[in-house]
Amino acid sequence: MEENTTLQPQNEEQLQQTPEAVETIQQAENINNEPQAEEPANEQPVAEEPKTEDAPAEEPKVEETEEPKAEETEEQPAEATVDYTALSREELCDALAELLKGDIQQMRHNATAIRNRFNELNREVQKKAYEAFLADGGNKEEYEEKNDAVADTFNNLYSQYRTKRQQMLDAIEAQKKKNLEAKQALIEELRTLVDSDEEQMRTVMDKFNDIQERWKAIGDVPREQMNDLWQNYHFQIEQFFNKLKINRELRALDQKRNLEQKIQLCEQAEELIMETSVTKAFKGLQDLRARWKETGPVPAEQNEEIWQRFQAAAAQIDQRRKEYYDSRKEEMDNNLLAKQALIDKAAELTAKQPESTKEWNDTTAALDELLKVWKTIGAVPREVNEEIWGKFKGMIDKHYEEKKEYFGTIRDEQNLNYQKKIELCLKAEAIAQREDWKKATEELLQLQQEWKTIGATNRKVSEKVWQRFRGACDQFFAKKGEFFKERRTEESENLAKKEAILAELKAHVFGDNREENLTVIKDFQRRWAEAGFVPMAQKERLHKEFRAEIDAIFERLKISAREAEETAYRERLQSIGGDAKRFVQSEKQELQEKIEKLRSDLNLWENNLGFLASSKQADLLKAEFEKKMQGARQQIALLQAKLRILNETEKKEEKKDAE
Repeated sequence: MEENTTLQPQNEEQLQQTPEAVETIQQAENINNEPQAEEPANEQPVAEEPKTEDAPAEEPKVEETEEPKAEETEEQPAEATVDYTALSREELCDALAELLKGDIQQMRHNATAIRNRFNELNREVQKKAYEAFLADGGNKEEYEEKNDAVADTFNNLYSQYRTKRQQMLDAIEAQKKKNLEAKQALIEELRTLVDSDEEQMRTVMDKFNDIQERWKAIGDVPREQMNDLWQNYHFQIEQFFNKLKINRELRALDQKRNLEQKIQLCEQAEELIMETSVTKAFKGLQDLRARWKETGPVPAEQNEEIWQRFQAAAAQIDQRRKEYYDSRKEEMDNNLLAKQALIDKAAELTAKQPESTKEWNDTTAALDELLKVWKTIGAVPREVNEEIWGKFKGMIDKHYEEKKEYFGTIRDEQNLNYQKKIELCLKAEAIAQREDWKKATEELLQLQQEWKTIGATNRKVSEKVWQRFRGACDQFFAKKGEFFKERRTEESENLAKKEAILAELKAHVFGDNREENLTVIKDFQRRWAEAGFVPMAQKERLHKEFRAEIDAIFERLKISAREAEETAYRERLQSIGGDAKRFVQSEKQELQEKIEKLRSDLNLWENNLGFLASSKQADLLKAEFEKKMQGARQQIALLQAKLRILNETEKKEEKKDAE
């Protein structure tokens, strides 16, 4: 007998579900296939929570009817939502018109995003019209909202979209009914096949397999008919196999294949337990349940075990989903309490009208902070969302309307503040190009402090000028951070170099030739200086250790530090070459200025010593001054020695020129 690889009858108890079990599955599937949130029927579209700007208490909105609701089909492709926040109303009309040319199944979220953004922009237009009406002396109670041509165009386009979408949904529903009729016809064919007297096994199995293939190829049917349809279909399959009395060996092979498939379904269900997204896990489970229905029976001795394994994984996923929605409801209730507390705080802040600019700004800042907190709290139950948002926004809007009247008298001050901030922007942009990091950082921080002391500017330019100033600051600190990042790497390398130089210096054996020793010491000092900066934490230690080693060498070799420096200075002059005359003149002037500065400091410190009384604290200060004065005298002596060397060099150059 030929091997049967077709669907076996469902004789498992778990698939013969009670009406209550079927209803539970249908409810779960309805939740899984719910369309995205729609607007409440016969109501204007609800816009996002607007920024707290001056606006009339009741803002005009674009007219709009409810979008038809229907179940989303599994065949619908994922839609990539586009960001429309930068488009104007006219551009949004063009974008919606372009969407209408495409597949209606793939435009729902983008159409909703366009509608929400258009409502925001249209409210601004209506608000301006309302303010203009009041500014022209109009009575608030007499004001009538009117849509302009752009709003009418958008409403017409959106009406076309809703019509096309309804047509699509109607077509889907009609197709489901056709699918139902087609599957009912296949059941009749199967019943006829069961009742036939056909004796050729091959012919019967071919007809049976053909019915199965056509059944699988037919799409969805209306949900309310699904269970009865499946019950009838599997009943006829059972009757078919009972009539044909397929041998146990063939049936066992098919059941083994079904067991392998159901084991895979169990493994996939168990993997879904680890899925972090509750929604994805539940949708995946719904798919596995549908595939389980289409998979035939397994060996009787393993039937209960495999079913319990699948049910155990499904139960965990269902429990997670239930806990998720329970916690979400609790979270929304807590969010409601938090937002009601913010409403009470806003009422307290706006109970008394501010009397000064500072009070206005403080109240505004506090309300803005409340708004920021409000936006971070999250959703509340839908039935109270509009009410509590209206209360909260109403208090903020009233505050801004009153503030607008108050600040109308200080526009000149705002313009002056704007000019001051522009000057700070120019200074910050200039500092951003510098690389003297310490001084530039101090100056930039000072500019930031000055910025904080300057009052408010016109709202239209406030954000722009702030972004300009902040951009300059960010540019400087980013460049500074990159510089010091590279410098830290370089400093680590320099640390290793200096450690090596220090070790080499300690190990070096000096001879008796004084000039050679000075040359060697100078070479070590040159290499030490060329090694560059090291990490600050190691700088003082290395410097002291190197300086101590050099001083010890000088002491052993009976060479003074001044003598070593003079020798190094002479060698430096000798290495200059043909440009020595110009260098000598420039260097002499610089040395003379340094000597005069040191002498001036000496005179100042000597005068300060005369004013210090005799005390423990004064003695400490005197010791410090004496130390500074001693160092200055040594420095003057060294500079004078360098001047003598320069004079000698200058005379040699003049003699060369004369010769």
